[in-house]
Amino acid sequence: MMPQTVLPFKLEITRDTITAHAGLALLGEFAHALRMPVTLDRFLPGPGSGAGYDPSEFVMPLLMMLNGGGRSLEDLRQIREDAGLRALLGMESIPSTDATGDWLRRTGAGAGLVGLASSNRDLLFRGMKRDGLTEYTLDIDATQIVAEKEEAKLTYKGEIGYMPIVGHLAENGLVVGDEFRSGNESPGARNLEFIKYCVTQMPEGKRIAYLRADSASYQSSVFNSCEAEGASFAIGADLDEGVKSVIAAIPEEDWRPFLDGQIAETVHSMEKTEKAFRLIVVRRPSQGSLFGPDDLGLRYKVIASNREETAEETVAWYNRRGETSENRIKELKIGFGMERMPCGDQAANAAFFRIGILAYNLFVLFKMALPEEWRRHQVQTIRWRFYQAAGKVVDHARGLMLKVRRVLFHLMEEVRARCREWSWA
Repeated sequence: MMPQTVLPFKLEITRDTITAHAGLALLGEFAHALRMPVTLDRFLPGPGSGAGYDPSEFVMPLLMMLNGGGRSLEDLRQIREDAGLRALLGMESIPSTDATGDWLRRTGAGAGLVGLASSNRDLLFRGMKRDGLTEYTLDIDATQIVAEKEEAKLTYKGEIGYMPIVGHLAENGLVVGDEFRSGNESPGARNLEFIKYCVTQMPEGKRIAYLRADSASYQSSVFNSCEAEGASFAIGADLDEGVKSVIAAIPEEDWRPFLDGQIAETVHSMEKTEKAFRLIVVRRPSQGSLFGPDDLGLRYKVIASNREETAEETVAWYNRRGETSENRIKELKIGFGMERMPCGDQAANAAFFRIGILAYNLFVLFKMALPEEWRRHQVQTIRWRFYQAAGKVVDHARGLMLKVRRVLFHLMEEVRARCREWSWA
């Protein structure tokens, strides 16, 4: 007799309430410890009628979905169909995909973006009140999101999409500000306004004391603002004619060895800068073509700064943007599904992106509730090893019980204890 299956096990239906996201339930508990549902309902516009959904009933499933690995509004069905997870988190009803899309359009077009920003500021306040720091480094960067949407525009990279700008705090990885922009907007547009917006998002008693940015922020207004606020900066410089002439005037004896090239510095000012600043220049041999001339030439990297340290130290500090900004934006886009947008409407996508920021910040803070050895992991690893743990949900007279594997039991107990500590903060 021919076997009916490849492996000798049988498949049956269970009547038990099983969740495939037992660890995600603890993230939801952490969000409740931070009072996120209450905050969302306070800052976001309420339903138009008594029969409508509260704002938190739209946002909380999205936060769970994005942390759990969902990448589109259709993936909300995985949360809706997980009866065990919904029972643990008290999600009695979850809006449909269509209702969520409609809500995103209303939210993005109305006062919802401001409400989401206020919700993020509250999250920052609760997350940063215990870190012992008062001064932070702001890293800002624009990033391209390719999207063949009706309202999307051609970016400077030659693709259709959007060009949001994101501001990270280097010390803790939290996103303090974001602005969802059209693809055809220059990365240098309104950078000073964005920096000031990030400043207003900082909790009371916390300040942005340091700024790092690429050449899109090489603007006199940015330099003047930093000087006025007493903030130090390191910003990539444009190789315009003025900068080139200043570099050409550097005496050859001022160049000294640095890594695989040479380094020197000079002083420079722009037409509208109120104070001169340092120009730190690194030059390296340029890679020529395989059959090109023997003279490879030189390539230059220039940093404008007002920091009081050696040029080498400023370059090293500036280069940390690769980890504290660029790699974190990569995780925001790839790890939290922000590399694609769900709607054809830009306002709706702006709301979705800001909810993605909330999901990302919630994850960054949640890692603080995990044991030390877990905090270096990216979200993909946390999903595989923690969020996607199976659990059995049992409804006793004394309340709900979540049963998990022995190997996870003590870890989850520790995490829940830390969630309680956060709820008291």
